[in-house]
Amino acid sequence: MSFTLAVCAEMVFTDLPLLERVQRIHEAGFAVEIWDWTNKDAAALAATGATFTSMTGYLSGDLTTDDGAESLLRTAEQSIPFAQAIHCPSLNLHGTGLGEGGLPVRPVEVVTGAMWLAAERTLSRVAELGERHGVTFVLENLNTEVDHPGTPFARADDTLALVSAVASPHLRMNLDLYHAQIGEGNLVDLIRRSAPHLGEVQVADVPGRCEPGTGEVSWPFVARALADTGYDGVVAMEAFASGDSDLALARFRDAFTLGPGTHEDR
Repeated sequence: MSFTLAVCAEMVFTDLPLLERVQRIHEAGFAVEIWDWTNKDAAALAATGATFTSMTGYLSGDLTTDDGAESLLRTAEQSIPFAQAIHCPSLNLHGTGLGEGGLPVRPVEVVTGAMWLAAERTLSRVAELGERHGVTFVLENLNTEVDHPGTPFARADDTLALVSAVASPHLRMNLDLYHAQIGEGNLVDLIRRSAPHLGEVQVADVPGRCEPGTGEVSWPFVARALADTGYDGVVAMEAFASGDSDLALARFRDAFTLGPGTHEDR
């Protein structure tokens, strides 16, 4: 068993134009992920020959208000042609729209029961949109302690509850283990509980949000635990390079290349 390893082009080789970053990542043998598509050229990205595994799948909106839900659905549908043009199967969502510095456009202090029900209804409509167009939306957990204070439905347990309630193959979890380590910890148990609902896993080390091997997490142990669940999908490094970007990619590959000790070797 092996994973599809991808690298976020927004965070490495940052001294280069984006297309050159994509090319470098592709030439190193990784798939590529991007964020906002509105400032990018789909034809130019496709011409690099890279495989794209995820991109931001909305421009504005939220899960709970009437106007916010309509904005999220409208801009999610607008994102689909770009995803199809670069053959990107997954479109990423958050619990609310994020603005400058990753802060929520509409911060929320208390998430009520009515908001949970509204979020489930909105995500059911998102899943129906994905089914109509043959794409999958993935709902990413975030941390509120360091990077995204005031974001509703931020914890991985929150995204797991919403995705499992919608119960559609066109809405899955993007389990971001960087955010989960900051906000929740207990990563192996979280992986085991989330495994049936995973559409993607993202990683960066803690503290610092740099490549695996620069912080406190034992990533080879996490990789083995992930493989033991039977997951063989995308693992993406959404992390800054602590120094040289080529070295960061090599460290990521080493951490998630399965060797002796995985379930297939027992």
